[in-house]
Amino acid sequence: MLMKKEYDVLIAGTGAAGLYGALQFPDNVSVLMISKRELTLSNSSLAQGGVAAVLDLENDDYSLHIQDTLTAGKNKNNIKAVEVLVKEGPGDVRRIKELGVDFDMNSDGTMQKTLEAGHCRHRIVHHKDSTGKAIVDALIAKVKERPNIDICENTLMYKLDQTKDGFLAGLIMPDGNSQIVGAHYCLLASGGIGRVYQYTTNSAIATGDGITLAYMLGAEIKHLSWIQFHPTAFAAENDRERFLISEAVRGEGAVLLNCNGERFAEKYDPRGHLAPRDVVSNAIMQEAKATNSEKFYLDITHKDPEFIKNRFPMIYKKCLEENIDITKQWIPVFPCQHYLMGGIDVDLHARTTVDRLYAAGECSHTGVHGANRLASNSLLEALVFSRRAAEDIIERMKTDENLPFGDFPEHEDLSGKPMPHGHRTEIRKLIQDCHFVIPNHDLAPKSLERITEIISDIIGGGYEINRDFVEARSLAIVAGIILREVIKGYDA
Repeated sequence: MLMKKEYDVLIAGTGAAGLYGALQFPDNVSVLMISKRELTLSNSSLAQGGVAAVLDLENDDYSLHIQDTLTAGKNKNNIKAVEVLVKEGPGDVRRIKELGVDFDMNSDGTMQKTLEAGHCRHRIVHHKDSTGKAIVDALIAKVKERPNIDICENTLMYKLDQTKDGFLAGLIMPDGNSQIVGAHYCLLASGGIGRVYQYTTNSAIATGDGITLAYMLGAEIKHLSWIQFHPTAFAAENDRERFLISEAVRGEGAVLLNCNGERFAEKYDPRGHLAPRDVVSNAIMQEAKATNSEKFYLDITHKDPEFIKNRFPMIYKKCLEENIDITKQWIPVFPCQHYLMGGIDVDLHARTTVDRLYAAGECSHTGVHGANRLASNSLLEALVFSRRAAEDIIERMKTDENLPFGDFPEHEDLSGKPMPHGHRTEIRKLIQDCHFVIPNHDLAPKSLERITEIISDIIGGGYEINRDFVEARSLAIVAGIILREVIKGYDA
């Protein structure tokens, strides 16, 4: 059970955006953090490569980082948001280092910087090949020290109703029962939508719940069909969740090979295997058609084995578990769903179009990424815009009246009939077939018809409200938004 019925701020999500945002609030602001599963499970914690930031103005420049971001994003970025990201981001990177993030360091005391695809400079700071985990673990430790922050793990938000002075959130607690909590402001930091695809690098929580709740409140959702497919996910035989072979592996010298062991990326773009992700993914799909094979590999065997093990310990270990020794063998790879550039539309202060509702991280659409995210800009975006959200809320609290909520029910009856199995499986197949690297627009209208039927059944079926119901509802609504954008041509 919750310690209190009312909070100043509710934060849904405990990745980099949620955690860093929570740490901005002073001790006199009560914060409730909702973690859908355990605190450590988030897309942020799976991020490998690092954080892109201009930390050395002698060898790098804000304008160069801005240009790299615009080029990768096909110049469809919000330039003002990009400028905020690039110019304010270095301060946030230094701040999380002060908070305990263990970045890899040079002997002179500066942070090590690597190169990734789409960047013209070495500017990605990292912790080995598990930067996201290092950030999340350090921020969790700090959040747990804060007396004003309550944390609910294994807790699912199934509804968010707007009131005059904030929101009433319906939560499914770890025991399966409901609890209603009031909050004057809400920051959605709920992550992406990877589980709408058959194959994804995203964690199990990435079902688009925050986006769906915002949509149901009437918030504007923008560019949900702008989905990034990472070119080098490990080509596992059976697993739906596929671990990533970080872009940093190519940045450190790995080359991309086709089924015949030949380099091919240069045929499709002069930047070769260090072109932006969408370009490399498209090159792989075209080469697959040309060779009639989906067998592709990364080869880093020419590098010193000890360097590989020390630089990429997690990737080395995970590949060994798949019987691949990356110091001696090629790594089988293939594109799969990785990141969402669109989401809940927000302004430069992370405000949505719904009063008092904010969004940050992958569930939000700041416009920073344009139509394709530049490598290692995602963690930076999560830090910068969650901080800006918190700063805006703190400023609003100085003038907002924020009256007590008054009486509201503590619980709701969530009972109903069992929901039939199969909805989520069907949704994943429809989206995978229709909107992968090279979309099949001809399938979209019929797929949308079926998705609309599924939504009607889920919402109107009288089913028990539980985790399966909430996630199926989210995936169906997300899929419907994607398909409507595809049909209208917004995915171009």
